[in-house]
Amino acid sequence: MRHRCRVPMLGRPADQRKALLRALTTNLLREGQVKTTKARAKALRTEVEHIITLAKDGSLSARRQALGYVYDKQLVHAIFASAPERYGDRQGGYTRILRTVRRRGDNSEMAIIELV
Repeated sequence: MRHRCRVPMLGRPADQRKALLRALTTNLLREGQVKTTKARAKALRTEVEHIITLAKDGSLSARRQALGYVYDKQLVHAIFASAPERYGDRQGGYTRILRTVRRRGDNSEMAIIELV
């Protein structure tokens, strides 16, 4: 029974799941959009929005938290430089999930997650 357990497991052990989300977060922040499954996109949304919220804060503590999560150091510095003017007037909702056609191999729901 998994009532009220809100962590998406994504069919992986905890260490693999965390590494997957860190890699997807880094790629989304670098590229601007990522094509992945719908379940992964929904799990990724919370992580990316947390990093952007840290970047809007801009404090040293927030920068260190982001550096501990995102793989690319220069990317973190670039996000912290650009996030306050890009997302300064927004109160959340920094990503958009667009559903696309199902994957041919296993018919899983695919989505494109992108930065707004």
